[in-house]
Amino acid sequence: MPLPLLLFDCDGTLVDSEPLLAEEMSTGLNSVGLPFLPSDYLGEFRGSRFRNIVAQLQLRHGNVCNDQLNSMENAMRANLAKRLANELTTIPGAKEALERLSAYPSAVVSNGPEGKIRTALKATGLDGYFAERLFSGYTANCWKPEPCLHLYAASIMGFNAANCIAIDDALVGVRAALEAGMKVIHLNRFPDAETTPENAIMISNMFQLPAVVRQLSQEMSEAAEPYYSEGK
Repeated sequence: MPLPLLLFDCDGTLVDSEPLLAEEMSTGLNSVGLPFLPSDYLGEFRGSRFRNIVAQLQLRHGNVCNDQLNSMENAMRANLAKRLANELTTIPGAKEALERLSAYPSAVVSNGPEGKIRTALKATGLDGYFAERLFSGYTANCWKPEPCLHLYAASIMGFNAANCIAIDDALVGVRAALEAGMKVIHLNRFPDAETTPENAIMISNMFQLPAVVRQLSQEMSEAAEPYYSEGK
């Protein structure tokens, strides 16, 4: 059986971008009258699509005209890109894990725009591990927690969902990959605040990832042996 495809989330899984993102979101949203603290993102909205966050805040605090929202989002993303290029660091153990798992086919699957993914990976020196294998919700027009982004990436890469392992730190991504029918590893860096969903495997840091991936790969290979031995 071929090695499974590894589908990595980006923010919070490979790169420590979420504190920067939370700060820029707070500045932008407050500027248009939508109260928001950095802790709101890290607590309630981590991993969610930005426009879904905006929609929830408008339900609570009132509507903002689209022109204001568009202008604010453009400014926020421009400021964030500058900070990512200059301040971003990797999640501890991410680079070591990618190095040890370099024999596996892999891709990035993120709710963020493709430009943001590229900026983050280039700033941290992780771009060489993925080349053009980057899948954005904005390209697929589908965002986590829906399963279609993971399924889209797997299809383009030539894999069935059953032959994929998704690695994600955010519950929206974990649930999306589970619904897609993939094996899922939850990088749970906040075990006191988050509970790993049933059927996902929890790790607390990226240094643990290679051993868990190899164990999962072995189990998937053993489960598939009868299928392949029958020539299917």
